Amino acid sequence: MAQPLSNDNTPEIKHISKAADEIVTYIDNRRKGIVTSLKTKWTKFNHATMGGIEPNIIMTIAGISGSGKSSFVNSLETDIVDLNRNEDIIILSFNFEMLSSKQVGRKLSYKLTKTTGELYSSGYDGEPVSDELFEVIEKEAEHIKHYPVYYIDAPCTVDQIHSTIRKFQFSEKTKDKWLVVILDHTLLTRGKAGEQERETLANLQKVFMEVKKTGKTTIIQLSQMNRDIESSERITNQAMHFPMRRDLFGSDSLFQASDYVIVLHRPELLGELFCPSKIPLNGERPEKDNPVLN
Repeated sequence: MAQPLSNDNTPEIKHISKAADEIVTYIDNRRKGIVTSLKTKWTKFNHATMGGIEPNIIMTIAGISGSGKSSFVNSLETDIVDLNRNEDIIILSFNFEMLSSKQVGRKLSYKLTKTTGELYSSGYDGEPVSDELFEVIEKEAEHIKHYPVYYIDAPCTVDQIHSTIRKFQFSEKTKDKWLVVILDHTLLTRGKAGEQERETLANLQKVFMEVKKTGKTTIIQLSQMNRDIESSERITNQAMHFPMRRDLFGSDSLFQASDYVIVLHRPELLGELFCPSKIPLNGERPEKDNPVLN
């Protein structure tokens, strides 16, 4: 059993037998379907992430500007609610990059298969939203209002993020729910006076590694690729048309903290024509006859 050693600040000690019992129970519950991952609409994504999104993990999603990170996570957020009705979920979204109302607009676009331009009466045809479509929009918006999603639009400090997550984890109304924390994105986290961005990012990862271990908590954070991937040397060299570990801003902190790192890449935005299906590791180079890439 886990037990404190004294009344000082010594951390709780857990014997390996307790950890062994916990993992055997987890394996048994997984095989019986008692414990499941949160499904998404993407089969490959589910396969790569242990059947979907697990509790007690940190998932980092990175990409260059314009690669669709926010849109992807918005769709992911919608899938978490729509495709997992049997799970008692609550989503806490630190939405620093975009107004929450525009996030709902993207959900409407996703569900109604309309562009946001069409929904905002600024489509290519120049036609305003019809009365019939507006009724559909209102009906779908009423449905979305019941999603267990809470947005924070104002950029926060690491301490504010920490205290807000803890509030949700220990509140009587939410403490037994599966808490999914989404942060869009890491570089918009407010630092302390005189603090460098990398230091703020490192402190944020320490907070996430702490809070993910409480109850059923999942962290999904968005991050930025640095400018090196856009260099002329990379663009003109086809063998370098793929993202590498060093391309993530603050990669040391992010890779240390993350259970999964997913890169969304659109090489055409950089004038590139080639991109393999995975990041080469340990000096690998993408080759046409590589069965892993084909």
